[in-house]
Order: sequence, then C-alpha cells, then structure tokens
Amino acid sequence: MQAMRTHHATVRAQQRGVPLLVQNWLIDYGAEQFDGHGGVVRYFSGECIRRMEREIGSAPLKRMSEYLRCYLVQSSTDGAVMTVGKRFEKQHIWRH
Repeated sequence: MQAMRTHHATVRAQQRGVPLLVQNWLIDYGAEQFDGHGGVVRYFSGECIRRMEREIGSAPLKRMSEYLRCYLVQSSTDGAVMTVGKRFEKQHIWRH
C-alpha cells in the first residue's frame, strides 16, 4: 500500500537507508502503537514477522532481515508517514 509521505519522512528514509519496500511492509504488516502525540508508530513484532513469512516467504525476509528493526510514524488523522527510522540494539517500542 502506498501512503502519502511528508518531505521530512522522505529525507529521513534516505538518510537512514530504509527502502520503500520496507516502509510499505511496515504499513501493510506492522504492529501499531499510538504515541500519544497524534501519531501511530508501526514496527515489526514477532507476530508480524511470522505473518510476513507465511505470506511473502522466508527467503525475501532473510535477505531483508537487517531492516526488521525499522519503524515509521504515521499521522493518526490522515495516515501520512511523518518519519522513518531504525532501532538500535537496546532500543524498543514502549507499549502502554
């Protein structure tokens, strides 16, 4: 699914090396957590990864495994992607 992206999100995705395919996977398959500031954080949970493996196959996921720690933030009002990033080893998504 193609979502509208802000200029900021486009620049950040390029700076952080997050491919458009991974961003689309996040939108289509990613778990969501509201951030409390008008945004929805989408990330790959274990359940999401298993679902993707069933639907996409294990080979594409293995090739793109370095991107499974990526996340994006969408606007909760219009669905536009506001920013994209990669989580580091010790970072995690806070769930309420």
